[in-house]
Amino acid sequence: MLNDLVKKVFIAGHNGMVGKSIVKAYKNSEMNVELITASRNELDLTNQNDVKKFFEKFSPDIVIIAAAKVGGIYANKTYPADFIYENLMIEANIIHASYQSNVEKLLFLGSSCIYPANAPQPIKEEYLLSGYLEKTNESYAVAKIAGINLCQAYNQQYGTDFRALMPTNLYGPGDNYHLKNSHVIPAMIRKFYDAKVNKYGEVVLWGTGTPLREFLYVQDLADACLDILELSKNEFFKEMDDDCCFLNVGYGEDITIKNLAVLISEMVGFKGQLKFNINMPDGTMRKILDVSKMNNLGIYPKVPLKNGLKITIEEYIKTIT
Repeated sequence: MLNDLVKKVFIAGHNGMVGKSIVKAYKNSEMNVELITASRNELDLTNQNDVKKFFEKFSPDIVIIAAAKVGGIYANKTYPADFIYENLMIEANIIHASYQSNVEKLLFLGSSCIYPANAPQPIKEEYLLSGYLEKTNESYAVAKIAGINLCQAYNQQYGTDFRALMPTNLYGPGDNYHLKNSHVIPAMIRKFYDAKVNKYGEVVLWGTGTPLREFLYVQDLADACLDILELSKNEFFKEMDDDCCFLNVGYGEDITIKNLAVLISEMVGFKGQLKFNINMPDGTMRKILDVSKMNNLGIYPKVPLKNGLKITIEEYIKTIT
């Protein structure tokens, strides 16, 4: 940290998959910090007055925005108003309260869905707003783009040190395994495990199986968050162009949805057939992030996909047996 004094770190969304991993990373570190958390019952992040009072009471030095309404293609298509409203309110309230409270550093966590659907691959940070968004999660993406712009605007106007990370598709312990509202990896794990237990002859997945996706183990993101916050303002922003304040965080390799499904089915032990419903949407055909700026700062992921999947599958089975 900046000095030997205890730093108060507010982790918004500490009960989510990302938030839990950040809490774990801090507890495993030797950093001199006091973690501040609040459950949804204790603090409504969409209520501006409640957030303002919370900041006045606790006066955090560092803020990490891991709180968000998230979901897969089905959830984004079904609840677009919820996704844009809740995410806009959460980030706007926290960012503004952080400015009012003179927070030293803020880290906003977004998503790789901010980029245009047809962006060149791998996707560089400068491709933001260079084309049309993927329709299946447009509301969520617009909210996250607004969060980036909020950070940049406060930095430009008030000289704050607000930073942002845009992670690729995440997975790991503590994920949401709802069959319709979850992301691709937890949905596959549950489908294949349920099929194995119930001795189903086949599992049907959405789309063609041909899209390519990149996946990052959630603890790698958590470690990157701590590393990014440890950098001085000059060290972090030397990688930026103009008023940019965000970096990609990814693994640097991708895999087809079909190959991912085969891998998960084998690791779960499902012996039946795998089929794809080609009448359902694929989403973006390929999405992999350019992580050269992250690497230039000395930050690299440590957990290969197979290793992360093994841990994730074991954790899932423990929670339901």
